Amino acid sequence: MIQNLLVANRGEIARRVFRTCRDAGIGTVAVFSDADAGTPHATEADVAVHLPGNAPSETYLRADLLVKAAADSGADAIHPGYGFLSENAAFARAVLDAGLTWVGPPPEAIETMGSKVESKRLMAAAGVPVLSELDPAEVTESDLPLLVKASAGGGGRGMRVVRKLDELAEAVESASAEAGSAFGDPTVFCERYLETGRHIEVQVLADTHGTVWALGERECSIQRRHQKVVEEAPSPLVDAAMREELFEAARKAAKAIDYVGAGTVEFLAGPDGRFYFLEMNTRLQVEHPVTECVTGTDLVAWQLRVAEGERLPADPPPSTGHAIEVRLYAEDPAEGWQPQSGTLHRFELSDVDREFEHGPGLRLDSGFVSGSVVGVHYDPMLAKVIAWAPDRASAARRLAKALSGAKIHGVVTNRDLLVNILRHDAFLAGETDTAFFDRHGLDVLAKPLATVDTERLSALAAALADAAGNRATAIMWSRLPSGWRNVRSAGQRKRFSAGDNEYEVVYTLARDGLRAEGYDDVALVNAEPERVVLDVAGVRRAFDVARYGDTSYVDSALGSVALSVVPRFADPDAALAAGSLVAPMPGTVVRLGAQVGDTVAAGDPVLWLEAMKMEHRITAPADGVVTALPVTVGQQVEVGTVLAVVGDEA
Repeated sequence: MIQNLLVANRGEIARRVFRTCRDAGIGTVAVFSDADAGTPHATEADVAVHLPGNAPSETYLRADLLVKAAADSGADAIHPGYGFLSENAAFARAVLDAGLTWVGPPPEAIETMGSKVESKRLMAAAGVPVLSELDPAEVTESDLPLLVKASAGGGGRGMRVVRKLDELAEAVESASAEAGSAFGDPTVFCERYLETGRHIEVQVLADTHGTVWALGERECSIQRRHQKVVEEAPSPLVDAAMREELFEAARKAAKAIDYVGAGTVEFLAGPDGRFYFLEMNTRLQVEHPVTECVTGTDLVAWQLRVAEGERLPADPPPSTGHAIEVRLYAEDPAEGWQPQSGTLHRFELSDVDREFEHGPGLRLDSGFVSGSVVGVHYDPMLAKVIAWAPDRASAARRLAKALSGAKIHGVVTNRDLLVNILRHDAFLAGETDTAFFDRHGLDVLAKPLATVDTERLSALAAALADAAGNRATAIMWSRLPSGWRNVRSAGQRKRFSAGDNEYEVVYTLARDGLRAEGYDDVALVNAEPERVVLDVAGVRRAFDVARYGDTSYVDSALGSVALSVVPRFADPDAALAAGSLVAPMPGTVVRLGAQVGDTVAAGDPVLWLEAMKMEHRITAPADGVVTALPVTVGQQVEVGTVLAVVGDEA
């Protein structure tokens, strides 16, 4: 029996596995990088082992250090989580060779499915429908559009859609570089790209005695950059007949490689209803909670039992109700999905029923808590938020309400995007495919929940909360209302910006109450440093206000607003030279596409920045000449750093 388990991973998946271990009476061992020293997964485990460094190649991708950590900490088993080395056959062998229990499939199965090229050939031989592989060197116009795809790994890394032949070479180079960085294997291949496919996957679980479960299907069609954003079980597309065909194909796939443990067989369904094998993830999936919620099954618990040799019952548990999961990311969808970093000052979701365990209601799986720092070295996913309800519409409504009311202070997130998706008519009708964002428009889906009127009211609330805070800390006359005068004089003034909008609040607090310019229908009910209650045209509304430095976060039922104080006098030294390209996020310069003196056209890549395991193209804003390039390959840069300057053509 397993006594002490090391999780060779970080963040929410490490915490998720630890949760089951605590229930099972198994000791827990965490590993952590320099950047993760104070994170919840490192502090919650019974024992934690430091992996010096920050880059994955120095820490979570070092099989030798992970096996040594198990030996040093007294662990007798290793769970790989997902990502990093979870689908690395050499790591699995190293664990087994060290005499440890490997909580995962046999290395041979990982190896077979680890190559998407070889796995497709094997699946075709086993009678599983597949999309044919294309050789990049032999692609023609008739093959377009196509998908360049990393042979190893997953999570959307090392993937590029190509619609023009002259884009193929760069796509192959970029995807290969990204795959090499993320998975240690730069091999890529091509396949036909279905523009409006449905991403359907089947959860399988197999024991060492020949029993293979198909535990239900999930739909994960709403994706950005080939990374899943919304996942649900069951799929609104799949009927009983299609479900049985999918289950049979998934069981064939697992049996063809003598699979053991939890895994996921992924398919792409076309508009004609036919489906094709994409890949098999030989690990636990990010979206496994939705399957746990509808089946009432702890998949991690079964992973551990199977690793200990336990038999599965003959039949899997039935599914009931509907579960939807969303991935809450520190990113800005409206700005090309730019990942964000910084201190997560507050992270609160109301009405959470449970964390890291299945059941009705709202579930939260997160690697972050209030005060955590979102760094630049790893994936920017803050949390998975999951809702289970008897029906799909109820699950979507519960999840949207919880997200819209969440207090998330410190970093920009995709929260509003997720709420807009969950409330969208097409989503509620089950019309979800991989072209969802293209069809409905990111400008619409990423639109802030807070309207301009909400921002105006929030600015007033922020100004009144600041004033209340000043009075609360005043040394003299602290009992007087803020801005109070014996004789009426000019009002108090405060200027805020919210995105591209700017608001000036001018107000006085007189004997007869609040007088604020432009807020004729607003009366003050109560103002405290952290909460302001306003009567707006007869409707009483509460605004929770939290200030960090020069930024105030105002949360209300109307939406959440981040307001920055506008300085009274601009700093002339802060102005950038025309044509400056600045780093949109902290990251590492990995490639240069131009040199000083080169002529570039608008949209041409000037350099590539790697941040949070993804490559980001930094392109020329207009036609011109590169007049400055003050960075070099390998250099780490902070947000706002000038990367290059493109001036007018001579």
